[in-house]
Formats: sequence, structure tokens, C-alpha cells
Amino acid sequence: MVDLIHGLRAADLRDALARVRERIAAAGRSPDEVEVLVAVKYLPVEELGVLAEAGVTLLGENRAQDLVAKASAYPGVFTWDFIGTLQSRKVPLLLPRVRYIQTLASDSALRQLERRAGAGSECRVLIEVNVAGEQGKAGIRPEQLGEFLERCPVDVAGLMTMPPLASSLADSRRWFAALRELAEQYGLAELSMGTSQDYEVAAAEGATIIRLGSALLRHRAP
Repeated sequence: MVDLIHGLRAADLRDALARVRERIAAAGRSPDEVEVLVAVKYLPVEELGVLAEAGVTLLGENRAQDLVAKASAYPGVFTWDFIGTLQSRKVPLLLPRVRYIQTLASDSALRQLERRAGAGSECRVLIEVNVAGEQGKAGIRPEQLGEFLERCPVDVAGLMTMPPLASSLADSRRWFAALRELAEQYGLAELSMGTSQDYEVAAAEGATIIRLGSALLRHRAP
């Protein structure tokens, strides 16, 4: 079981964010072109105020119930994206509260979205693509994307992927490049790819959103 993170300091977080922006720039991208989404799965509600103090505005949560609780505790303070495995029955919970559902990849979720399309939610989606075709991994296959887009009843902002585990950053590069090429093919602007382990390569290959947890949230008060 992973311990929750406590004792964050705003100054440490600001320093960590500055280092991330420096590395994005070193990778050849303007930091202004890449949103830093802070993944808060292991951050308890009471620590979120430190993120606000540090100037963080975009958060991602993996669990629908936790997203609801955290967003309710800080109304209007953060923009939220859902970044966890999407269960179709959780779609109604998420729609009023998130900017993007980043993990749309199932017919059952499509049906839930269709039932609630036009119900006042401004939520948009990213389609999760299993670019490497890994068995048992979430995401649609690249060759399914065109047909999936046609059936999606809400606005698709872009694509998201998690590449296979790799022994080197170079091994991940081709999968990020493949997602970028798919997005270009279908005229999609947003690319959510790259985590604390590989965000520099993802940024170099066109990420517009990187999802960071440990790169930012390991700084604790002594």
C-alpha cells in the first residue's frame, strides 16, 4: 500500500515546477506550450491548499469519488481532469466537475456520454489510445480511432496514451511520436502524454499536457 503524501511545502513545489519548466525548455519546447497537470491520487484533501499556494491550478485524479470530494473541498480553486480508468457508471459524477475526461476508451462510456450529451456539461474528452497494442492494457487500437471518433457524442479535444514500460527514454519516444502522428491525422490539438519518468521526451514529441506526480510531490517538510 502506498502511503499518502503529507508535509508539502509551497516553496519546494514552486522550485520543482521551475525545474520541470527548465527541462521542458531544454527538450526544445516552450514551457508555455505544455500544461503541467499535477496528479493528486496520493495527496489527501488537506494538502491541496499547499498546491494553490504554490500557484498550481490544474489537477488530475484517478478515482471519481476522490475527485468529487477534493473538488467540493476547494470549489473554484482548481481545474480538474479525470485521468484514471473510466468506469461508465462514474461518467455522471464526473461530467459536471471536470474539464477533460482523459481516458475515454469504451463503448459503455460512449453510451453514458450519449445519454447525457447536451445536459449542460462543458466537459470534453481525450481518447485513450493503446499505441503499442499491449494485451490487457486500456485504450483503443490506433486503427479503431476514426470509427471511435465518429461515434463520440461529445467534443474530442485530443488523445492520451501510456506507453509500454521501457528501459530507456528512447524506447518511449516512438510511441509518443506515434500518438502525435495520429492526432495530426485527425486534426486533434491536445496530446496528454508523459509522466514523471518520461515527460521531457513526451514534450519533445509534442505533448500539450504532461501528468506529473512524484516529480513534484516528493518534497516534504523535515
